[in-house]
Amino acid sequence: MLQPDVQSICILRLSAIGDVCNAIAAVQAIQRRYPNAKITWIIGKIERQLLQNLPGIRFVVFDKSQGWRAYRQLKRDLAGQTFDYLLHMQLAFRANLAALCVNARVKVGFPKHHAKELHSLVVNQHVDFPEHPHVLDGFAAFAKFLDADIQTLQWHLPIQADDQQWAKAHLPDNAKLLVLSPSASKQERNWTTEGYIAIGRWAIQQGFDVVLCGGPGAHEKALASTIAEQLQSCTDLTGKTTLQQMLAVLKQASVVIAPDTGPAHMANALGTPVVGLYAHSNPQRTGPYRYQQYVVNYYPLALQQTLGKRPDEVRWGTRAKGETLMHNITVDDVKTMLTRVIEEQQL
Repeated sequence: MLQPDVQSICILRLSAIGDVCNAIAAVQAIQRRYPNAKITWIIGKIERQLLQNLPGIRFVVFDKSQGWRAYRQLKRDLAGQTFDYLLHMQLAFRANLAALCVNARVKVGFPKHHAKELHSLVVNQHVDFPEHPHVLDGFAAFAKFLDADIQTLQWHLPIQADDQQWAKAHLPDNAKLLVLSPSASKQERNWTTEGYIAIGRWAIQQGFDVVLCGGPGAHEKALASTIAEQLQSCTDLTGKTTLQQMLAVLKQASVVIAPDTGPAHMANALGTPVVGLYAHSNPQRTGPYRYQQYVVNYYPLALQQTLGKRPDEVRWGTRAKGETLMHNITVDDVKTMLTRVIEEQQL
């Protein structure tokens, strides 16, 4: 058991939005265990915008767009510091190089059998994983290594008053808000445009106001615009929010429908129910952690269609690949799951 006089901890998790949201619960468990420890989190530029209001954490931004200069800047930002522990929570080669810039007495990484991209060469101790971990369970293993309580994982994601006011001013005055976040980082992970339109129309008939949200990318805005044009009576905030304003929108939502994308995990962290739409990845590993029961899960069928195998016959974390796998999800599937949320959450 570790002593409670741990003075300094460095977290290394650069990206992405969904993974960073999952990591918050583990980091905050560590904060509760070591309330006097100074915590530094090395993080990506965009992800920093999402977490800027987290209390008790010093953020050091690693801007990957700067190339090799990002490593020089990281060394300058950390000059003269030696941490008690580095918790290296990312396997990417870029992150492994960043770990070399951190001075720490103990550098903790993923299990050796899980490591890749030279990860094991930049750490000197390893966490233990459960056999089939959710991404968040993997992060929680780092908290467990530091003797933090992970039995009841919690999120505290503050939203500033001005962002709450912005959301209030831009959202319909309705207690029943359905937020559709239709676009994932890869287009093949999106559900069909026709499906989103159909479920939006059905939700409106059930008394919901529909709100669209997402990032500023051209594809995201085009998809949202098509959906909004067909729904007519909806609010399209796609590309119009900061990450903090999006948090405020998701906090006000009654329920969120999304594929495997950042806003699904943001909503999960806020305690907003999520209907996840999954075919390419196993939701038991990457789904909204608190709302696994509401996932429309076609991952087993996608594996059968593409590899001819069951989930227990492939390596944990295997992704199914194919441009039309999400087409397996029907409007009735989503209606059924949304109806369950309405009943169980008393919406």
